Amino acid sequence: MSIILDHINYIYGEDTPLAMKALDDICLQIPDGQFIGVIGHTGSGKSTLMQHLNGLVRATSGSIYYNGEDIYDEDFDMKKLRSKVGLVFQYPEHQLFEVDVFSDVCFGPKNLGLSKKEAELRAFEALRLVGLPEDLYYQSPFELSGGQKRRVAIAGVLAMKPEVLILDEPTAGLDPKGRDEILDQIKKLQTEVGMTIILVSHSMEDVAEYVDRILVMNKGRVLYDDVPKEIFKHYKELEEIGLAAPQVTYIMHALNEKGFPVDAEVTTIEEAAEEILRTLRR
Repeated sequence: MSIILDHINYIYGEDTPLAMKALDDICLQIPDGQFIGVIGHTGSGKSTLMQHLNGLVRATSGSIYYNGEDIYDEDFDMKKLRSKVGLVFQYPEHQLFEVDVFSDVCFGPKNLGLSKKEAELRAFEALRLVGLPEDLYYQSPFELSGGQKRRVAIAGVLAMKPEVLILDEPTAGLDPKGRDEILDQIKKLQTEVGMTIILVSHSMEDVAEYVDRILVMNKGRVLYDDVPKEIFKHYKELEEIGLAAPQVTYIMHALNEKGFPVDAEVTTIEEAAEEILRTLRR
């Protein structure tokens, strides 16, 4: 078991008049190699929860175990944890600072104490994994497009060879082509490398298409934790907390109401197309 959260609570501004509970008794198990989507309205606790997973934020109470070790033990190596649990922030420019792309991606491995040659080999491999064209390797990262910056930010984390990759809204502001390219590359990391992926997203279509499991956050708690098909059965409850189901869900329910006996629980466009064709052939 890769990560276990045991009754995690977090209070912003503890012992002040402005104290606010951001996480409320979170208990989770995150196994190796799973692709997990995390959804919730703004302020639901998604980003705060993610920052706990690699020790950026310390819980007010509760325990977090990484591969059986309590990360809050005095002798726990927090630097090692952050090399194994990589976090890519929503705004990639916050993680880019070197004079060129290649130097930026080399920074993490060098900081781990690796030789110049080993750091460069890791950087080449990471940039190849995210699909960034080689002619951009020695350009300033600040001259890149939004999608290219995200690739570089992801590569910088991948060069550390993490076991867990956390991505906070990695497709925000991208066009549909750029979004699909980024998510396809991330899915490839899970299926081919066996990496655990945790994706925070506002896009129900994205989580329905790519993830194995969805966590729904609301008021600092985990409201639902299940596979996509089961989560989106609760589309009316999701609407009550400011979320929605994929558009496909609403289309299939509308077809049901019009008398078409389609399976309204499909969650992706491909599944919906197959189900509609199957129904028309009957």
